[in-house]
Amino acid sequence: MKDIPEHFVREFIEACHDTAARGLARCSSGNMSLRLDSNRTLITTSRSWMGDLSADDVCVCSISDGNAMDGKKPSVEMGFHAGILRTRPEVNVVLHFQTPCATALASRNTENVNYFVIPEIPFYIGPVARVPYIQPGSEDLARAVTDAMSTHDMVTIVNHGQVTAAGNLAHAIQNAAFFELACEIIVHGGDKLTPLPREAVQHLLSLRG
Repeated sequence: MKDIPEHFVREFIEACHDTAARGLARCSSGNMSLRLDSNRTLITTSRSWMGDLSADDVCVCSISDGNAMDGKKPSVEMGFHAGILRTRPEVNVVLHFQTPCATALASRNTENVNYFVIPEIPFYIGPVARVPYIQPGSEDLARAVTDAMSTHDMVTIVNHGQVTAAGNLAHAIQNAAFFELACEIIVHGGDKLTPLPREAVQHLLSLRG
């Protein structure tokens, strides 16, 4: 890739492989972007499998308009990747993932899921936003996710999946892994589960960077 350090692309590909190896995305279900500079980002190409990603499956896009700059076809969700990177200059990585328990909770007919069942959620992720089901790849979904992510680091999309944002690749993957862990605890714990005390949550939220 012209004008892009080889190690930068290699780290991105390795992170995509790691994401799939941890079960955070299956086949072509997930996508990831990594900011290159103020107006360029790497993103996985359309229908690519994160677990098998190669340099041929990495696209360079403009953050300002979401258009490809290298002739490749980016992920259908490029709209919210670009939107988040535009509105959150401190964010360098956007990860769209789909995990079983998190998506099961996203598909429940309730908006009152308390995800604060382990300290990692309030400390690393904070409050979780919820977006209704909107056609994947649409401008409406891109707008809704971008709006929700302007004030959150994690959003769950009804009957679809999750999106998280972070300053680096490791933190984004960690967010996704911890969120699925919390959702597993909620699913398996059922009605007998006790969330973190409110005071503990407020303290952990106050420690976030």
